[in-house]
Amino acid sequence: MAGRRYPTETPLHLGLTLSPLRRGPADPTFRTTPDGSVWRSSRTPQGPATLQVTEERDGAVRARAWGEGADWFLSRLPHLLGESDDPTAFEPRHRLVAQTTRRRPGLRLTRTGLVLESLIPSILEQKVTTDEAYRAWRLLLNKYGEPAPGPAGEDLRMRVMPDPRTWTLIPSWEWHRAGVDNKRASTIIRAAKVARRLEEAVRMEPGEARTRLELVPGIGPWTSAETVQRTHGAPDEVTTGDLHLPGIVGYALAANRDATDEDMLELLAPYAGQRHRAARLIMLSGVSPSRRQPKMRRVNIAEW
Repeated sequence: MAGRRYPTETPLHLGLTLSPLRRGPADPTFRTTPDGSVWRSSRTPQGPATLQVTEERDGAVRARAWGEGADWFLSRLPHLLGESDDPTAFEPRHRLVAQTTRRRPGLRLTRTGLVLESLIPSILEQKVTTDEAYRAWRLLLNKYGEPAPGPAGEDLRMRVMPDPRTWTLIPSWEWHRAGVDNKRASTIIRAAKVARRLEEAVRMEPGEARTRLELVPGIGPWTSAETVQRTHGAPDEVTTGDLHLPGIVGYALAANRDATDEDMLELLAPYAGQRHRAARLIMLSGVSPSRRQPKMRRVNIAEW
């Protein structure tokens, strides 16, 4: 076990900053405990690792890490907590956004520096409900992942994501059992086969990184944006092609619940360079149109 204390000079809300890394309430790689700690497991370039992050009374953050990748995890801690992010570059242009900014002073955009762990769950979320995607992620990690290093593996039942080769060896019937159709499974396998090249994208600018990811068939603008938002802490990479986001942004900023991607981008244009942050704040405001049509139909192919 290794540890580190990280003093923070500006407000930091651990939950808001790290919550985009959680894929559902039962994500095997992410836990929160009653003492306020956030636990996270990853497969780092140096090997599996578990990280525990706790905010102290003086605002500093205490981190402990276990496993082969513990030192790597701790060396990346400032980036994970949003040190690379610059919230002062953001200027609210709408009253709702300004109010949410004041209420959420501790929001930072996390930067993980790990591609595959954000890319694969994003692929699982393509064209399905979040519940289906979360279920698939949980089942696949519980079966093919490994126990997280340190106390998290046994006490919190956390898992470390499988390595790239293991992803490529998952048989078709196990994908089916997890509710993952052939298109998404094939995309994940293709990505895992070129994992080394994809991980190089963390050293690129967000736009270049998205271009690299989209070279893999099955990875489009929605998936690449969802990935680099987490890997790069990219403040301007707004998600397009989402079923709900344009309507939420349109309703919040212009009372237009039927907004398209084009409408959304036009409304977010005043936030050029910070459009993802603006969209995130709008989502956190809680202002959204009431649902007037059924949710996306849940289809569990494992039942076929």
